[in-house]
Amino acid sequence: MSDRALAAIDGVTRAYGGVPVLDEVSLSVGTGVTAVVGPNGSGKSTLLGVLAGAVEPTKGTVSYPDGAPREGGEKRVGYLPQQVPFRDGFTARETLGFYAALVDGDADAALAAVGLSDAADKRVEALSGGMRRLLGIAQATLGDPAVVVLDEPTSGLDPEMREQAFRAAARAGDDAAVVVSSHDLELVDAHADAVVVLRRGRVAAAGPRERLLDEHEVDDVDGLYRAVAGDADAIAQGDNGGEAERDGDESVHVAGVSDR
Repeated sequence: MSDRALAAIDGVTRAYGGVPVLDEVSLSVGTGVTAVVGPNGSGKSTLLGVLAGAVEPTKGTVSYPDGAPREGGEKRVGYLPQQVPFRDGFTARETLGFYAALVDGDADAALAAVGLSDAADKRVEALSGGMRRLLGIAQATLGDPAVVVLDEPTSGLDPEMREQAFRAAARAGDDAAVVVSSHDLELVDAHADAVVVLRRGRVAAAGPRERLLDEHEVDDVDGLYRAVAGDADAIAQGDNGGEAERDGDESVHVAGVSDR
C-alpha cells in the first residue's frame, strides 16, 4: 500500500432533507484496498457515492490529486453501485465489450479476473445474482482506473464468490485505490490494507489496518469495530440509504488512510 493519495475528500457533508448523512468527513486513500465498514445509517453508501462522483456533497470538496484524471479532464473512477443496471438480452462478454470500448479495456481479461470466463457467452438475465455482482466488479475495473469504488460487491454472493470478489479487488489494488464497503468483517480482515470505520456519519477510525489494530490493542477488524463503533453484530443490518443520527456536537476529523 502506498502513501500516495489517489482520492481525497475534505470537510465533506452530505445532507438529505436537512439531515446530514455525512458530517465533516475528511480522508484520503492510496493504492491498495480500503474497506469502509459501519452500522446501519452510518453513511457508507453515501461516502462511496461521493468518492465516485455519483453523489454531490452538500459542502466540502472531492479531489483526485495524483493520476486519477484522464486526458481531457475525465476522472478515471470505476464504480459499482449496489444496484447494477445491466440490460437484458446481451451476453456477459457483449455487455463488458460495450464498456471496454469506452475506456480502451479488455473485456475477456476483466471476465477472467473475476472468474467469469466460462459464463462469457451467457446472457445477463441468465446469470445468478452473485454472477451479476462479479460482472459489475469486472465492469468497474475495466480500463485500469486509478480509483475503483465498490459498494457492497459481495452482496448476494456465496462464501466462495465473496472470497473471489475480494481477491479481484485486491488484484486491482496493486495499482489503484480500491474502496470497498462490506459487512463481512472476516473478509475485510483478510484482504483490506486499510480500514475506515463510520459511525453516525463521521469517521470513527481510519488508517492502515495493522496500525489501527495496534493502536486499539485488538486482534482483528471485528475487535476494532467493537472498540470504536459498538456492537459488531449491528453491522449486518447494512446502510439504510439516507437516514442518520446526530452524535451531539463532537466532530471526528481524521487525516485519512494515506496520512496527509
